[in-house]
Amino acid sequence: MKLRLCSGLTKPGFLLVHFMPPSFHSLSYNKPHGLGLNLHCAIASRRLSSDSPKRERYRSSSGRDKDHKVKRESQSLYTRPSLLEMNKEKAANRARVYEFLRGVGIVPDELDGLELPVTADVMKERVDFLRKLGLTVEDINNYPLVLGCSVKKNMVPVLDYLGKLGVRKSTFTEFLRRYPQVLHASVVIDLAPVVKYLQGLDIKPVDVPRVLERYPEVLGFKLEGTMSTSVAYLVGIGVARREIGGILTRYPEILGIRVARVIKPLVEYLEALGIPKLAVARLIEKRPHILGFELNDTVKRNVQTLQEFNVREAYLPSVIAQYPEIMGIDLRPKLEAQRKLLSSAIDLNPEDLGSLVERMPQFVSLSESPMLKHVAFLKECGFSMDQTREMVIGCPQVLALNIGIMKLSFEYF
Repeated sequence: MKLRLCSGLTKPGFLLVHFMPPSFHSLSYNKPHGLGLNLHCAIASRRLSSDSPKRERYRSSSGRDKDHKVKRESQSLYTRPSLLEMNKEKAANRARVYEFLRGVGIVPDELDGLELPVTADVMKERVDFLRKLGLTVEDINNYPLVLGCSVKKNMVPVLDYLGKLGVRKSTFTEFLRRYPQVLHASVVIDLAPVVKYLQGLDIKPVDVPRVLERYPEVLGFKLEGTMSTSVAYLVGIGVARREIGGILTRYPEILGIRVARVIKPLVEYLEALGIPKLAVARLIEKRPHILGFELNDTVKRNVQTLQEFNVREAYLPSVIAQYPEIMGIDLRPKLEAQRKLLSSAIDLNPEDLGSLVERMPQFVSLSESPMLKHVAFLKECGFSMDQTREMVIGCPQVLALNIGIMKLSFEYF
């Protein structure tokens, strides 16, 4: 059998075979029997000869040349800047912004590392907006990071939200001076949850704006931090839960006072003086601002001053319960002034000053002019200095009564 094949078949698509039937010749015993078979093969897609690799190389090289040519043309149209060039341009832009800030009196030293506007015009827009709100260059220098806030993305949404809550625009200046960090806050993530929490503490919606105006720092507190622990402690010592809303409305600073460092030590000290814990709770309900008194620097010092001015220790709980503010005022100068005044007006013995305070703790805050008028009225009524002194010591309220009512009573009796 004879096979005829065409050489140079590479990568065929599909193979066509043409079969030719064998032709029988005369058989001979000298030659082996043979079968003639002719096969003609063709490649449907293409037929490659022995020089096909050269053509492929030519085609690939020509394709690469075209690609390089296209790339060179594209690079000629747009050249991407290098990282070094981008950093240089960024540094130049920041230098221009810093130059503008120094020109208006703002010190940009703390702004390194903060993302700032690319152009000085955008920074000028921010500075002008803050000035329209009433902030001065000094205010901005106190917290220069506020310049990192975008007018449209940060400042306007926050101020709009506060305005919708009822915070008065006339208070925005002082609000931002005390807590400029609010301009960094997100309305949805940071501000709205705090407002909702305040309303959950029985603060009326109409009172929330007043709370924020008085204590804007509350917007930066965590819900599960100081706010929740201080309220829980007050309820735990006996403060009525229904009174919490009113207490926080009058003195929202409680939400930022730490229990372990401030509230608890003060309560324990008052208990040690002889005031029951439940009585302390009633004091807090009526005068919540006493929680802001410094224990070591003010409260303990004033208690010691009272004892130095002959107020007996057994009367200290009564004095504080009647006039809780006596723990937080600058007490010593007031007592010295009152002792000097009454010593000259009614010849009061300095040792008797303690009895006056025990009977009427508010005596320490009386003004000089009204007291002298009352002493003069008693003398005009015919009382001697000794009698007037005894009356003042026995009933110091005569130094604070309405003189018109005193005249009517004296004439009646």
